[in-house]
Amino acid sequence: MRLVSLLPSATEIVYALGLGDDLVGVTFECDEPPSARTDKTVVVGGRDTRGMSPGEIDDYVKARMAAGEDLYTLHADALADLAPELILTQDLCRVCALPSGQVENALDYLGCRSDVLSLDPYSLDEVLDTIVAVGSRTGVPDRAEALVVGLRTRLDTVAAAIAGRPRPRVAVVEWVEPPFTAGHWVPDLVRAAGGEPVAARPGARSVQTTWQEFAGAAPDLVIVSPCGFHLEGAVGQARLVAERLPGVAVWAIDADGLVVRPGPRLVDGVEALAAVLHPGVVPDPPAGAVARVA
Repeated sequence: MRLVSLLPSATEIVYALGLGDDLVGVTFECDEPPSARTDKTVVVGGRDTRGMSPGEIDDYVKARMAAGEDLYTLHADALADLAPELILTQDLCRVCALPSGQVENALDYLGCRSDVLSLDPYSLDEVLDTIVAVGSRTGVPDRAEALVVGLRTRLDTVAAAIAGRPRPRVAVVEWVEPPFTAGHWVPDLVRAAGGEPVAARPGARSVQTTWQEFAGAAPDLVIVSPCGFHLEGAVGQARLVAERLPGVAVWAIDADGLVVRPGPRLVDGVEALAAVLHPGVVPDPPAGAVARVA
């Protein structure tokens, strides 16, 4: 089956299911595995924000959306040339990827006949369900079930290790200029890791908030997990958080690798968070996963 992924998380799911050879198109943000972005046709482009501050990125996003303009560019002709049988996309967040409706409109305009599967999880359980959905639509349901069973077994292992231990109050900051709370599946990750999420929006969209809300939630520690950044970028933003929330332990985490992309590596994120919240109880996280900033 010829597959196109318009989501970094969907690309990770495809490879985890052993379908990398079936994948023909990806986005410019699909960097896991790194070969996805170099070996496949890039059908979605966007602005390179690496030289911009968090505040500048926020201003850019808000200005584009206020003007009714898209944050991503669909290379429709390139997509049509690939003749995909299934396209994996989303409607969860306009800031994260192209919405499925825009993809379907482009296909109609080009006269392409492709199935579109929208992956829109709001909880950790729903993320695991999307793996099953992709496996079903791509003809490998047994692989998907086996993958999910393995992921749930790892979650059970963490749960058993932290059972009965005190749960620290954890605030997750998803952006710093301006501050954003953690929503969607992120509070589930904190709970699975043995923490109590505060200043959070479980199962709902992340929203802009204030530093007063974070301080008023009295967290025992703060995890800085900015969407679009790996650990190095998260560390830079975590230093700003440490200035805003003095006296609170502040950690940075590889956000794109472990927290914000709804794919199999969220379980890696639970394990890394558990190591921060309950050191010595679960194995230490791998290098490059987390770093204490303050």
